Amino acid sequence: MRTERLILRRWRDADREPFAALNADPLVMEHHPSTLDRTASDALIDRIEADFDRLGFGLWAVEVQGVAPFIGFVGLSEPTFAAHFTPAVEVGWRLDRAFWGHGYATEAGAAALEFGFDSVELDDVVSFTVPANTRSQRVMERLGLTHDPEDDFDHPRFPVGHRCCRHVLFRISRARWAEIAGVTRPGG
Repeated sequence: MRTERLILRRWRDADREPFAALNADPLVMEHHPSTLDRTASDALIDRIEADFDRLGFGLWAVEVQGVAPFIGFVGLSEPTFAAHFTPAVEVGWRLDRAFWGHGYATEAGAAALEFGFDSVELDDVVSFTVPANTRSQRVMERLGLTHDPEDDFDHPRFPVGHRCCRHVLFRISRARWAEIAGVTRPGG
């Protein structure tokens, strides 16, 4: 997929090294349980690619046209844990910090949502993060997702009290996306 400035594509072997560097950056991974070593980073790419084959969508590798061949990922995934809002499809992102603040997550996130609502015909999409991750929450808001504190949850993969346990949940429906995009969509 192409946007005004970006290419969202399947992963290449050449992405593995810069992705491992991104996942080893403590600032990029500040709101995750820990950084990832190369083995864990490569395994994540393998899971992402398997999701593309299984679901027909996933977390796309992102290029900035004419600037950078790889800056991270943005896309759609299925949370693999049980919560009050699952099963669901999540829009998410992880970008190299050198590319923060340029609107790339929002631009690519909008393309991912459009794909999810138009091609996959999803009814709604969620996004979630820890409360301290205000940068990602601002991206969610710019994409039109809304937050209801009643939806916030304790992530089941973390013990109560862990810094990554509590999560805020944002949502957007197909109808809301159609309003934002200014287009009447079937089923919206």
